[in-house]
Amino acid sequence: MAEFDESNGREAEEREGTNGRNAPELACGTGDPALTVPRELWPSNHDQRKKLVLHIDLNNTILVSDTVIAQGIEAALDHFLSTVTWGKMSKKGKWEWLSDSASLLPPCDDAVSYHSHFGKIAGFTSAAGRRFRGILDEHLELLRWPEGTKASIGDRELSVKGEGGQLYHWILPSFFQLLKDLVQEGREFAIIFRSFGSDLPRVLSAVSRVLNEGAHPLFPDLPDLKLNVNTTPGKIRCSRRGIVVSRAKESISTRDGERSLYQYFSSVQGLGGFQDHYDWWATNTFSIRGGKPLWVDPFDQHVQHIFIDDHIRQDDEHTIVHPKVFLDPGGTETRTACTSELYDITLVQTDLLRAISHPSYFTQRVHICLENYERNLQQGAD
Repeated sequence: MAEFDESNGREAEEREGTNGRNAPELACGTGDPALTVPRELWPSNHDQRKKLVLHIDLNNTILVSDTVIAQGIEAALDHFLSTVTWGKMSKKGKWEWLSDSASLLPPCDDAVSYHSHFGKIAGFTSAAGRRFRGILDEHLELLRWPEGTKASIGDRELSVKGEGGQLYHWILPSFFQLLKDLVQEGREFAIIFRSFGSDLPRVLSAVSRVLNEGAHPLFPDLPDLKLNVNTTPGKIRCSRRGIVVSRAKESISTRDGERSLYQYFSSVQGLGGFQDHYDWWATNTFSIRGGKPLWVDPFDQHVQHIFIDDHIRQDDEHTIVHPKVFLDPGGTETRTACTSELYDITLVQTDLLRAISHPSYFTQRVHICLENYERNLQQGAD
């Protein structure tokens, strides 16, 4: 019996890149049966013949900004810190910090993030979170745009001005490093940007320029990768009637069957992007039910989908991706999987600080997903 194991992501986070083992099986609350994957359908270890389709969020994942709520780079990073710093209320009703470091997951069972308890607070690191100001300043320094580069390129396409006029990277260098690494590994892959915001056209244009003209000062050789960019943004719209995916003259929906949507995204080539349906997520109280749809077929030997987004949470009432897992090989029926079931297997919660400070961050997370995915299928079939 093959079930995805929730322990992998948690232990990977705790040990910074190692993978979980020997955890209890997760029983999701959907009431649906777990998947049975025959031994002959197991993927081989790090099978480079398998195509990777990486669904990548923009804001606070590869961009340090959020156009949905009109945040600039300093405000966005400041806000992110309030979501990854932890404390609790004392018996006297006073907030007590439980850690002086930032982390995606709480340091202990009774810890809550500052943001989850107090909500959005402007100027977090200048007030209640002043102890974390050094982390903010350190990562802003890492984001500084290289001096001495052409202002016309930096100003218009690839950098953003901060509050004091300082130029910063708009798209994280670790994203471009991911592209280089995947090509050097000989992998077939596609990138699908998935965003609620309005930055998609600009991102596609900027990435196209980097890949076609070598416009990035840190990655002048990226045109050698021969990657194509579809600069026409698509849309994903959801309702009670189903899901419609459209781009230019293309249109496909769940009326054609969920398998057809899986095949559509599996066949994508190069880089492109789709704007997801924010209003549908809001209508569903920002829960998994209204999240960005992701179809997962654990029986597929040829394609693996991975979704990377900073707002992925192991609380399905407050998460941003709706994973729909096929029940049978070649089948059409899916079940909604718990986020914790797929955490660091097909769902990656972006650690923005590490994505800024570690050039190989995204590459490492993809490798962890590949290893965890295979381990879960093999352990489940034993």
